Amino acid sequence: MVEKKRDVRSALRGARAWLRGSRFGLLTLALIVGVGAGLGAVAFRYLVYAVTWLFTGQVEFGQDGWVTSSHLPWLGLSFYVVIPVVGGLLYGPLVYFFAREARGHGVPEVMVAVAVNGGRIRPQVAIVKAFASALTIGTGGSVGREGPIVQIGSAMASSLGQWLRMPEHRMRILVACGAAGGIAATFNAPITGVFFVVEIIIREISVDSLFAVMLSAMVADAVAIQFLGNSPFLADFPHGLALGTPKNYLLVAVLAVIAALIGIGFTKALYAIEDLCDRLWRGRPEWARPAVGGIFLGLLLLGVPQLFGVGYPVMFNAVAGDYSLWFLLILAGGKVLATSLTLGIGGSGGIFAPSLFIGLMTGTAFGIVADHLFGPAAGDPALYAAIGMAAVFSSATRAPLTSLASVVELTGDFTLTLPVMLTVGISTALSRGISYGTIYTTKLIRRGQDLDRAAPWRAFSDLTAKNTMRRLPSPTEIRTHDTPDRASDPDVPLPGTFVVSRTPQSVFETEPLPDVLRQLEAYPHTGLPVLSEDATTILGWVSTHSIVASVARELTARSGDSVRSAAPSSNLRGFHVLEVSISAESDDVGRTLGSLTWPRGHIPVSVARGGQLGEADPSMILVTGDHINVLAPG
Repeated sequence: MVEKKRDVRSALRGARAWLRGSRFGLLTLALIVGVGAGLGAVAFRYLVYAVTWLFTGQVEFGQDGWVTSSHLPWLGLSFYVVIPVVGGLLYGPLVYFFAREARGHGVPEVMVAVAVNGGRIRPQVAIVKAFASALTIGTGGSVGREGPIVQIGSAMASSLGQWLRMPEHRMRILVACGAAGGIAATFNAPITGVFFVVEIIIREISVDSLFAVMLSAMVADAVAIQFLGNSPFLADFPHGLALGTPKNYLLVAVLAVIAALIGIGFTKALYAIEDLCDRLWRGRPEWARPAVGGIFLGLLLLGVPQLFGVGYPVMFNAVAGDYSLWFLLILAGGKVLATSLTLGIGGSGGIFAPSLFIGLMTGTAFGIVADHLFGPAAGDPALYAAIGMAAVFSSATRAPLTSLASVVELTGDFTLTLPVMLTVGISTALSRGISYGTIYTTKLIRRGQDLDRAAPWRAFSDLTAKNTMRRLPSPTEIRTHDTPDRASDPDVPLPGTFVVSRTPQSVFETEPLPDVLRQLEAYPHTGLPVLSEDATTILGWVSTHSIVASVARELTARSGDSVRSAAPSSNLRGFHVLEVSISAESDDVGRTLGSLTWPRGHIPVSVARGGQLGEADPSMILVTGDHINVLAPG
């Protein structure tokens, strides 16, 4: 029985090591994350429908104007004011007491987790975000589903990676897979999911990580299709829209400029209203903020019920020609205000759908004006609705490929490709020229985390622990606790005076240099052992001295961005780092380090002299006060 348990534990250790270290292990995890993200997206959509139905009697609400809840008819039109308050009373304490990072639109939290925190997201974020966002949307919050599902999928992937003790650079890829899978499954748009991750979440990608992200997005979408169908997300959008004459590209360019300015204005309004809410609520309990703020959101919904929730049916009504020009403009401006207010009072939801909503209303209004001025030759107003969606989103996020893919995939109309390409190019360039941060990065900039300015520092990712370590004389096998031979020799004494024994931390050979630096900052005394990808062998020893030498050789310049401290990634079990002091009375004073005799399996890895940690150079002549750090089994 004991032997079977040992065999099972050994098999599990081997499987986890394979998943952590091998290329096919990463792809296997990407597939698992894709399945989880697909199921999570389906569950989240039905959770939003369920909450909306519970309060309104419909799975989608607001598109019919002033209609009361069939479940709460006795409230009459006061329903629009009461329900946001009730929702705030539910999700406010949930977010405040269990996962405060679930507040807001979610994507910036995933961005900073990938860029700064090594892909680590607390496991409870997925659950709290799902229920908080469903309650926000279902009780009238004018936000979208994309931000929540990105954070939910990323949190699920991060939890899996943390359980497997994945190296940070692979954890980031896994989190990106969760985000891509969430977007792909939510909108039946796998290409959009991949571009969203590349442009917004990680903003740089290798061939291996790209394939993992693509695999996850594809699998997530394939899973979701089984439940939600294979139609384009905006299936009711008109198809076969033709631009007409080439002269109409001038109209496209004009709309791109107008919509880009609106996208920039959306970003400014969002944070201005958030600041206003912060000032008005300062000093009061944060958990109650959504409930009190829900009164003002409710009054806005009472005036314009079409702003209730995500608003996709309202978008279809607009494209179908059900609204006049002036009401389209009211809907566009009202959505900016409603979304900003929802997030400002502490609601949870995304800005992807509101951006599409604002852009569609703007584009449809522009198309109506163009039709009045130039007649049928200007083209269908629905064409300009699609262009407006792409322009507002690309201006707000500066993600032109995501904007292009999203409009084409969501509508299922590839004839839109050329005018949308022109649109996203103009709107992105104009946004970059006028403002600095995007609707996502501005939130981080206000916290003092500027991911764009940190980009030069990311050049360090070209160096890994393997590039910067000092190789051991021979690789050392990591023996498990089930192995009786500890490879030590108690009959040979340690040179010098034994001072202290520590359990060393470790890094993997493929971990990028920024991750290694974080581990060294958290554990600076002796340096770190470097493990092979399968975690079975100690290949070398990395220290600040070895890194400085490698950087001096490999890099000509680098920025001075600070490195955030983080907990070491893993313990190296079965080994200790012994610190041996050379005293004045020691016979080893004046000898070279290489001439000392050590117990079997003991390897000098670094020497501290005068407060400075240096390499364990065999030719080093030992002096009084030297502290030799020795990697030892046991």
